[in-house]
Amino acid sequence: MKRTSLHTVPEQGGSHNDAIRKRVLLTASDVPHLTQFAQARFSPGQVAAAHAHTDMHEVFLVQAGQGTMDIDGQPHPLTPGTCIAVAPGETHTVTNTGQETLVLIYFGIHE
Repeated sequence: MKRTSLHTVPEQGGSHNDAIRKRVLLTASDVPHLTQFAQARFSPGQVAAAHAHTDMHEVFLVQAGQGTMDIDGQPHPLTPGTCIAVAPGETHTVTNTGQETLVLIYFGIHE
């Protein structure tokens, strides 16, 4: 068993844009096949650049704010409560299109 809190884990830069702030709650050393379980905070206008993972699924849940996730060139609106799963090989970009902080909870799982 491992217990963590968003209030106690340190903030760090995002993997695809160091200006995006994240807090990693769990890593592969905590749960097999997990890359990380984290919360990311995008300021208005911030973008996680287009990228794809060859052997990892990612799941995103919008906690707050608004944005867009482009997956293989198709835009998908991000609003609170939206959950999106991205499969290996799908190119994806996350953009905060709103005026408030876009807050995502997300995790990745290796195949």
